[in-house]
Amino acid sequence: MKKLILIALVLLFACKNDDDDNTPEIDKLPPATQTGAGTFGCLVNGEAFVETGTYFNCYYQFVDNEYYFALGAENDSHNILRQIILGSNSAEIESNNSYELGCYEIPHSHYGEVSFTNLMGDYFTCESEYGFLEITLLDFTNHIVSGTFEFDIEHPTTGNIIEIRNGRFDTIFTQ
Repeated sequence: MKKLILIALVLLFACKNDDDDNTPEIDKLPPATQTGAGTFGCLVNGEAFVETGTYFNCYYQFVDNEYYFALGAENDSHNILRQIILGSNSAEIESNNSYELGCYEIPHSHYGEVSFTNLMGDYFTCESEYGFLEITLLDFTNHIVSGTFEFDIEHPTTGNIIEIRNGRFDTIFTQ
């Protein structure tokens, strides 16, 4: 009897709660909303990347007769990417429109940018053959911008393609 109780206790303490570990990565992303919820998430090579609150900024500004949009999110503990930025260079965004992601340096373009974990520098979608930004809501009255995105980016040291998929955001922007 003592052996049976001992075995039961060992099994009880050996089992850990891995409910979070069994959660599908896509279910770890915030819901796709349009309320200004302050959320950002995507899958990076199938692994959830969710804004951790360390750096989250969004603006849409009219400067020198041109529009500039930028949305940046950071995750301090992600093993591939530290930061993801979506933006436009002298280019407007509108509700219910999709934009091909290109190169930051080209005026009138939309782009994706990343900072890799443990690497210096920022890397852009200039060389990518795939990427889009879809604005699902741009509300100037409540300053809400919501949308979806996906893009590929090449890792600067390995040359491997990093796939950023199922991206979504819903936040307040400053003007």
